[in-house]
Amino acid sequence: MTPKIEFLFDVGSPTAYLAWSQLPALSERTGAELVYIPVLLGGIFKATGNHPPGAVPAKGMYMMRDLARYSARYQVPLTMNPHFPVNTITPMRIITAAIGTPEQDAVITALYNAMWREPCKLSEPEEITRVLTDAGLDAQAWLEKAASDEVKEQLKANTEAAVKRGVFGAPTMFVGNEMFFGQDRLDFVEEAVKGN
Repeated sequence: MTPKIEFLFDVGSPTAYLAWSQLPALSERTGAELVYIPVLLGGIFKATGNHPPGAVPAKGMYMMRDLARYSARYQVPLTMNPHFPVNTITPMRIITAAIGTPEQDAVITALYNAMWREPCKLSEPEEITRVLTDAGLDAQAWLEKAASDEVKEQLKANTEAAVKRGVFGAPTMFVGNEMFFGQDRLDFVEEAVKGN
């Protein structure tokens, strides 16, 4: 049976962005299937009583330095979004609608790039439209899909299921029932895949 890496993410998290930048190569190296599971980080924080690292000033300052370290290690550009924190409910609904479609990777890439490579205010419909259009995607069609009750309920269900599994933040990866939190746990993810 092909092992799976479940990747629970919200594009609003810079650490999830860094993990996303590395997981496809990790998946290819190990032969594991990478399964994208969009969640709402704000919903997870609310349900678990967790808070963003920046809520503690010293922790926020440390995290900024650590993000720069990982960006350099992974050789991945990372520009802090000046609008952070950004309400990502619409982008995450768009991603939820895209899961399993031929445009899944293009949609995720466009939205991640717009958050952390060429940052913009992704809570604004006009910015989302521009970002998707620039990526060669049908922005209006994706916004319409994102507004459907089915997609809204799926994202809500994903988030609630994540909390029930013990998720308290993003990125979170699962290999089987084993949970790994943070972009700095990818070596453990790889070891777990190889051990299955």
